[in-house]
Amino acid sequence: MSTNIRVSNQNLLLVGVKPNTAPVSNPVISGSFYQAKPVTVREMITRRINKTLCVCLLFTICVTMVSYYIAMNFEAKLNSLDREIVRINTENADLQADLDRYKSFNNVDSKIGENKLLQKAEKVIEVTDMNSSAVVPRSKKVKHTEFNWAIGY
Repeated sequence: MSTNIRVSNQNLLLVGVKPNTAPVSNPVISGSFYQAKPVTVREMITRRINKTLCVCLLFTICVTMVSYYIAMNFEAKLNSLDREIVRINTENADLQADLDRYKSFNNVDSKIGENKLLQKAEKVIEVTDMNSSAVVPRSKKVKHTEFNWAIGY
């Protein structure tokens, strides 16, 4: 099956096909549509001011976020330093207590050395052992008085 195409008057016509010859009088879609109106100077100025304010707002938000990040880092460092200071203070208190104890021993030792309260024995006395079976210490007998009545129930 072959179709013959004929060109005439800038129209392509297929042989065997009738062209649409209906008059176009009514448009398919009708109604009022938005038409772009010309931009006034006032609207241009308003748009420029809005864009400038948006850029300033975005810049301020970025600066605020960076500042918040820096502040949180400083706070974390301060917290770690605070914990370190508390640990060092506790260790320092323990060391101070040990130092005070050693100083008191040193003070007692130096005072004893100054006053010569403790001296080496010049003479050693030897004592013989006593016969423990010969000497028995006597104990006193305590007379107890008994109560014939009871307190309470």
